[in-house]
Order: sequence, then C-alpha cells, then structure tokens
Amino acid sequence: MSMWPDDIEQAAARLIADFTARGLLVAAAESCSGGLIAGALTEIAGSSAVVDRGFVTYSNEAKTALLGVRPETLSVHGAVSEQTALEMVEGALTASRADCAVAVTGIAGPGGGSPEKPVGLVHLAAARRGGPTLHRAMRYGEIGRHEIRLATVRTALEMLAELAAG
Repeated sequence: MSMWPDDIEQAAARLIADFTARGLLVAAAESCSGGLIAGALTEIAGSSAVVDRGFVTYSNEAKTALLGVRPETLSVHGAVSEQTALEMVEGALTASRADCAVAVTGIAGPGGGSPEKPVGLVHLAAARRGGPTLHRAMRYGEIGRHEIRLATVRTALEMLAELAAG
C-alpha cells in the first residue's frame, strides 16, 4: 500500500529503474514540495542506489546556506523565480555527488500569492552535471495546496526523466 497516487509511484519506479540502469545519482532541492520529491523516489525499493540526497530549503536562509543561492537573487527576483530555481539546482549539484538534480520553488497556497506570482505558480529547474539545464514555470492554478504539491512532484519526475533520456 503506497502513500502516493499510482501515476506518481509508477513514474518514480520508472525513474529509479532508468537511473539504476544508467548508473546515475539524483538529488532534489525542494522548497514548496517540502521533501515530497525525495519521498516519492525513496518509496521505491532499490532507490538507495540512485538517490544521493535531498535538501528541504523552505526558508531563504536555507536556500543561501545549503544551496548557495545568492542573497541578491532572492532580494531582486524573490524566492519564487526562475533565477532562484536555477541557482538552487546548481547548488544541489555542487553540494552533492548527484549526476542530475531537480529544484522547485513556488506558492502552494492557500495564501501568499500576488497578481505577479499567483498561488499555484511553481518554478522548476533540472540539471545534469556537464549537460543541459531545464526550466519550467508551471501555473497549476488554485487547485488546493495538496494538489499543487503533487502536481509539482509529477513535473519534477518528468523533468528528471527528460534529463536522463537526453
């Protein structure tokens, strides 16, 4: 009995199998998802061969201290921005042994949104060491905190699969 919806568990299982076959390690740097990406991956038996580490960097201080996000980036662009997501994913690669990493920062709600950055806006970045960096700005809408967080996990797993295939 899994705590995850079937589609997430299946995506995580495919990712673990694919990364295992390719000998790749993964790290996750999470803000609005609060560790759910790492949780979905480690739900799968055999994930210890793939998951290097996870960073739950909910506060700006944690983003700076653990991932090296520049204070200027946070003050100019905000925590929920493409720039912050990109610095988070680079920091995750720098601070880990992972070959691929994913980073997410967003507004899960129900409060905290603004016209420029509404509830449901999540910036995701995924990078492969020595390879491409992907960014997606997702506007999931006001579908509820739980659903926004699950949608973020789904997108993060898709991006990691894309990196491994590339």
